[in-house]
Amino acid sequence: MSAPASDLDLEDFLRHGGRLAAARRAFPDAPTPWLDLSTGINPRPWKGARATAASLTRLPDPDEIKALEAAAAAAFGVSSDRVAAVPGAEAALRALPRLLGARSVAIAAPTYGGHAEAWRLAGAKVRCVAPGDLSAVASEAVVVVNPNNPDGARREDLEAGDRWLIVDESFVETAPELSVAVRAGHRLIVLRSFGKFYGLAGVRLGFVIAEPGLAARVAAQFGDWPVSAEAIAAGTAAYADHAWRERTAARLAKDAARLDGLLAANGFEVLGGTSLFRLASTPDAARRFTALARRGVLTRPFSDQPTWLRFGLPKPKDWPRLQSALEGSRR
Repeated sequence: MSAPASDLDLEDFLRHGGRLAAARRAFPDAPTPWLDLSTGINPRPWKGARATAASLTRLPDPDEIKALEAAAAAAFGVSSDRVAAVPGAEAALRALPRLLGARSVAIAAPTYGGHAEAWRLAGAKVRCVAPGDLSAVASEAVVVVNPNNPDGARREDLEAGDRWLIVDESFVETAPELSVAVRAGHRLIVLRSFGKFYGLAGVRLGFVIAEPGLAARVAAQFGDWPVSAEAIAAGTAAYADHAWRERTAARLAKDAARLDGLLAANGFEVLGGTSLFRLASTPDAARRFTALARRGVLTRPFSDQPTWLRFGLPKPKDWPRLQSALEGSRR
């Protein structure tokens, strides 16, 4: 039987989304399959090229990786010598603190906790501050997620100056006008994620955009085979699929508006987000999290903001189930 809400340890769900195994353990009686809304991943992924059987039996060819980086660079509006493919934006943000050697960092908060963790593990002094206070904090590096996760806050005033500025654009496909990728260089570094917008998080593909020398140093950190055959095949073809990208951006915006309406109708205040996830607030967020989980719907709670829950988008067939679970969770 599931534990009472008052006895439930939410620790497994506070680090980041996607903890389905922990959800199954905590709520063994929940109906299956689970409806996982705890991440901001497109529920209707790009359907196109995959790795061939032959490519899975050999090491990736350097020319294939260069072709992938060229396809991504064209989509980002930059030259390919400024782009380094990495096994996910997460891998890049973990590598950069040691690669840059900065001993202090200011991080615009609240935001994705992996950034602060990576800098602390590298031995740097970390200060998480409100975005408006970044300029007043002395540090060798600054990290900004734009648009921000989890609240979708947008920044349009990003300049590197004399400090390293790392801009995590993992969700920028939902707001492409915010991207500063074309300005990457000198002390401005941009991170991009493939899996979220394209709905293929499991292929583990991301990119670092920087001045050519630094991009080459990033590439060297990950060796001659930084990404898999699946990542190469999907990324190279998907970034060239402009029509799909435009259709998907429009559909996601409509679905996000629909989710806002559903949340508001069921007692939540929508605080923001992107068209891949919505951040909502309710005084009884822990109880609502548990009530939804008992109905097989996994959301994302927050340790430092106990009234928040983040919701990803459901698949088309799952909207009625989500509506029913939200209505049931109010009781």
